[in-house]
Amino acid sequence: MSKGNQPRSVSRKVSSLRTYFRYLKRKGVISSNPMTKIVVPKAGKKLPLFIEEKEVKALIENMEKSLPVEFEGLRDYLVIKLLYISGMRRAELIAVRDSDIRFDQGIIKIMGKGGKERLIPIDEKTSASLSVYQNLKGELFPDSQSLILTSKGKQAYPNLIYRIVNQALNGYTTLSRKSPHVMRHTFATQLANNGAELNAVKELLGHASLASTQVYTHTSIDRLKDIYKKAHPKG
Repeated sequence: MSKGNQPRSVSRKVSSLRTYFRYLKRKGVISSNPMTKIVVPKAGKKLPLFIEEKEVKALIENMEKSLPVEFEGLRDYLVIKLLYISGMRRAELIAVRDSDIRFDQGIIKIMGKGGKERLIPIDEKTSASLSVYQNLKGELFPDSQSLILTSKGKQAYPNLIYRIVNQALNGYTTLSRKSPHVMRHTFATQLANNGAELNAVKELLGHASLASTQVYTHTSIDRLKDIYKKAHPKG
């Protein structure tokens, strides 16, 4: 630690040494494991990267101002919009089929990890764009049942989704990472910051346990300042 190593790096080194000395003890080379009394530094949890609400709002609004009518442009818009309004994982988006869009109910069915199904509401504007996109896709690629396709009518693949998101976020955020998972973090963070119950966020994200969702209870310092000024008598 005194050499500037991060807690996670130190923990990995200590774990390796523990395993090594357990092996030596098992082989009879040593009589006791000198690593048993070593206490590793506690590694703090990394807060998820997310896009500020005003930044993602500007991105969506600009995309909608000049909403394309051709297949690829409309597809790219829907990739961004669906990731933002649903918080689904990249693999979940790729797996969505046309039949998973329930226009009459205003929901989209998502098949999560372990085959766990969840339903996410979709707004009217997104629903209308999806309808136009599906009609266009049906004309171009009538045999495909997958929602998001390549320009050649094949099911989308992970790198394609990454490129779409990465290119769309350029110019709207200074984050070092501009990935589909950042959109998921943004979805969850904005829900939490705007007062959504943690259990509701958990269900929308498809988390198996509440512990995975609790990381999104972090709040921006600006919002904390605002709450403090409004609530504290000497604020």
